[in-house]
Amino acid sequence: MYVIAGLGNPKKEYENTRHNVGFDVVDLLADRHGIRVNEARHRGLVGKGIIAGQKVILLKPLTYMNLSGESIRDVVQYYKLDPSAQLVVLCDDINLDPGVLRIRKKGSAGGHNGLKNIIAQLGRDDFCRVRIGVGSKPEGYDLADYVLGHFGRAEKQVMQEAVGRACDAVETILADGPDAAMNRFNAKP
Repeated sequence: MYVIAGLGNPKKEYENTRHNVGFDVVDLLADRHGIRVNEARHRGLVGKGIIAGQKVILLKPLTYMNLSGESIRDVVQYYKLDPSAQLVVLCDDINLDPGVLRIRKKGSAGGHNGLKNIIAQLGRDDFCRVRIGVGSKPEGYDLADYVLGHFGRAEKQVMQEAVGRACDAVETILADGPDAAMNRFNAKP
């Protein structure tokens, strides 16, 4: 069994923002595979199903971004999962150009508060993550305002395609492993 956790913030006001790209990927995976992510458990919304022949739990933590690890830790502990082999986290990344994917099997939080909290709650950094580039903040912008802001018209198409590729990457991770996904998706589109 795998947990596929998309990071974001609950509430309508945060929909379609840079920080909610992880939620967007979970939503598209759910649509593609007929999984309803509507059960309130483990401080998040969960849905169970099959993707690429694997049992999965799709998770959207409702703890807000900076406390995402609390929800993920609850799921991992409840199902007695090994994060290094059974967890995939989806999140935004301001250090990557819009639409660029970066898949890693372990590593630092890279300044991302959601990842930082997951690492702190799990006590480890060896879990798979799919980072989706949203571009760096423009000069003079507040970082929080930027990541909680909506995509411009030109970025929307790029990000829609990136969300689709992130879903493809998750499906590849589940079918063929993270190394295959890294070889296929860790390049500029």
